[in-house]
Amino acid sequence: MAQQRHAVPPPLKTEEDYIPYPSVHEVLGREGPFPLILLPQFGGYWIEGTNHQLSGTPDSPPTPAPGTRAKLEGNHTAKIYRKHFLGKEHFNYYSLDPALGHLVFSLKYDEQEHLHLLLRTRARTLHDVVPISCLAEFPNVVQMAKLVCEDVNVDRFYPVLYPKASRLILAFDEHVLSNHFKFGVIYQKLGQTSEEELFGTTEESPAFAEFLDVLGQRVQLRDFKGFRGGLDVTHGQTGSESVYCHFRDKEIMFHVSTKLPYTEGDAQQLQRKRHIGNDIVAIVFQDENTPFVPDMIASNFLHAFVVVQLEQGGTQGTLYKVSVTARDDVPFFGPPLPDPAVFRKGPEFQEFLLTKLINAEYACYRAEKFAKLEERTRAALLETLHEELQARSQAMLGLGPDDERPDNGAAAPGFFESFKVGARGVTHSPDPRTQHCGGRAPPWRDGPAAPEGSGSTHSSPESRRHHDRSPPGHGGPGDGRGGTAVGRRGGLRALG
Repeated sequence: MAQQRHAVPPPLKTEEDYIPYPSVHEVLGREGPFPLILLPQFGGYWIEGTNHQLSGTPDSPPTPAPGTRAKLEGNHTAKIYRKHFLGKEHFNYYSLDPALGHLVFSLKYDEQEHLHLLLRTRARTLHDVVPISCLAEFPNVVQMAKLVCEDVNVDRFYPVLYPKASRLILAFDEHVLSNHFKFGVIYQKLGQTSEEELFGTTEESPAFAEFLDVLGQRVQLRDFKGFRGGLDVTHGQTGSESVYCHFRDKEIMFHVSTKLPYTEGDAQQLQRKRHIGNDIVAIVFQDENTPFVPDMIASNFLHAFVVVQLEQGGTQGTLYKVSVTARDDVPFFGPPLPDPAVFRKGPEFQEFLLTKLINAEYACYRAEKFAKLEERTRAALLETLHEELQARSQAMLGLGPDDERPDNGAAAPGFFESFKVGARGVTHSPDPRTQHCGGRAPPWRDGPAAPEGSGSTHSSPESRRHHDRSPPGHGGPGDGRGGTAVGRRGGLRALG
């Protein structure tokens, strides 16, 4: 009972329950130096990098060591199909689960006798590699899917017979990947504490101009051929110049507040806010010591800020202090700031900063607002992929759109009749009582396993080829032994 009492969460607090943080005007009324970032009065953000006090001489501020490459984060699962399946013999299947929704399943048997399993659900993509030596008997396709996700509850998977299915599957997997990024750059002068003041600045100080050169190169927008980030490259309606960078095969366009058009008489400067307010991540550059508050800029999209403040380094060159802030539902992103968070101007600082910006955007996609949008998008795209694979596979068998099953006995001319016979001829196989390595219990239920059809292997058009190897002790569906996903010599073969 005591444990249960401790497990009860505290009641949700309202704004009246919080002791508000001091406002920026209160802080500026005190004696400096001031922090780079202040939390909004009622919170909602986290801060990284609050120590900027160099302990010794500024001769050696803690910059990343030469040769150390900051790691780019991202959705690495989205790259698995291209890396491990595309261009290699593998099998694709589809099904519909009452709880998980549409499923698209890829499996591959490699030369090291491992099963590569990739299961796509509307919530996420799951991947596992299972050594054949860990399996007492070779599982069927449903059982393989349960190795990846125990919640799978379908009677069978349908084989994908469309030769170009890999293109469709790859497009779905990689829809979350992007090599194009756009970030806002806001110039905050001494004493500026409001959105109107931030967007109303027209001139650039020498220190700000020097910092822009750290970010990238200045480009003329007219007829610019690279990634334009929503800027006008034809009529000059978004200014004549911007800052652009090509970094690790990615293109970055910066929306610089002072380079976007300034409109006389418009206190809100909507031409500028229209671009920066629709970015997800922004840099704030401070010439001098005035704190930035994340809610200074009203935006539903901006979720993270990297704040950079000039630190006079004297004869040691230009130094920069850095702090990072993001909304509470944005997970932490690397690379982590050093302690103290002070950098010397140079290529190492540029690499660190650009990596931090890209990782910040990836992290923001996991915040509630963007995560819900991605869930809806993913579910819709997966349903479309499922329907396309089903329709194309039925067409390969000569079935019409009204046929529910690809093996229901409808007539199919010529070569495709053999596919139907092979798919229909699969028998029920007993539970192999397989034990999966790693301490996991067998994911399939007691009793007979569901029948499985043999899918077409898929490979890229450039490298499509036949392979006659198959897992040991495993028969094809056409040899009367009962089949699973991977055929053996003499069994039903793939489309070439």
